[in-house]
Amino acid sequence: MVLHSENKNPVIRKTGTGGRLTDTCAAVNAGICGFTCRIEARKIDKSAAGLEISESECQQIQRFSGLVSKLTLREIFMPVTRNPVYLAAQQAGCHASCPIPMAVLKTAEVAMEMALPREVSMRFEPCKGQKDC
Repeated sequence: MVLHSENKNPVIRKTGTGGRLTDTCAAVNAGICGFTCRIEARKIDKSAAGLEISESECQQIQRFSGLVSKLTLREIFMPVTRNPVYLAAQQAGCHASCPIPMAVLKTAEVAMEMALPREVSMRFEPCKGQKDC
């Protein structure tokens, strides 16, 4: 998965006034399905972030966006089997390998200043001893 814009440059942006960081935006290309979305996370206070997931034509992501609007610091670090983001993705019918739930968690972490805004990617390569995998 790569967080990127249409011009292939990273779009992980923080804005604010007076040096205060207030929001983090990420454009996500989910892969072979061809769907994209925009994730915006705003730091509410030191232990919570508000979320908005938009600009997706995927019906599952549209349902998912209605289920995830706020995350607390505690929720961000919950194990996958109890994490509210992954539970919402399951409820919305998202495919198990959909990268959007992970991108939501990463964007919230950056908004809450728990992580740095760095691009994430996955690349398929030939397997060892094979020309094509």
